[in-house]
Formats: sequence, C-alpha cells, structure tokens
Amino acid sequence: MTTKQWYESLFENYGRKYEGECYVHGTFIFTTLNGLFALFHSAKNFLESAAAENDAAIKSHSFDLMTFRDHIAATFTDDDGNPIELTCNERYYVPSEITWLLASLGFGPIGIFGAKLGAFSREDKLTTEDFEMLVVAKK
Repeated sequence: MTTKQWYESLFENYGRKYEGECYVHGTFIFTTLNGLFALFHSAKNFLESAAAENDAAIKSHSFDLMTFRDHIAATFTDDDGNPIELTCNERYYVPSEITWLLASLGFGPIGIFGAKLGAFSREDKLTTEDFEMLVVAKK
C-alpha cells in the first residue's frame, strides 16, 4: 500500500477551493531550477554526486545550453526493492527570463531568492551556488 504525501492528498480534490482562499489571492509562488547554477557548475557531476548519496545511478545525461534543458536517465530502487528507471527532461531558468515571463503576464513586484531545501526564505539572496530559486510574485 502506497501512502500519499500530505500535499498529494490536499490537492487531490481541493485545487479550486484552495485558489479561493484569501491568503493566496493574487500570489504566484514556486521554485524552479536555477540556470545560473548550471552555467557555473557541472550539472552532471552534481547529479551523479547526489545519486550516489541516495543509492541511485545516472545512466545517461545531457545538458543543452541553447534550451537550458537537462535530459537524464536515472535508476534507483524503490522501498519494496523494485528497480525503477526514470527518463527526465527538466528546464532551468535564469532570473531575467522568469522576470520577463511573469511581467508579461501582469505580475509585479517579482522577487527571486535562493531556495534552501526545507528552509525557504526571502532573506536568502540568489547565488550561483543555489540549485533552485524561489520566485514570489503578485498580480
């Protein structure tokens, strides 16, 4: 039996009502992969290091600088001992691109911050060392 995470259960049938809650009116908040990290570091080395720490393996990897897309094939073992293979296609973004995209949709002000896993804060300045960035905007 697979146990759902709390956020999976929450949004399974609560998305429309959640959008109506007063505390989310006009906000747009998310994390995304930081393109500055990819420009200053080897994404392949970073992913291979993270995979090794988690008993996983990167079977193939390629990063396209023209599209900022990362293509990865990874394998790992699930909790029941079953082998799992994922083919991933992830997009990195740079702050100027996110700002332009959100501004073109009528959002502002737009804040972009460093995203520390499990400790998101608007106090963290985005750097090339942040694998992800936190984006907060208002419409």
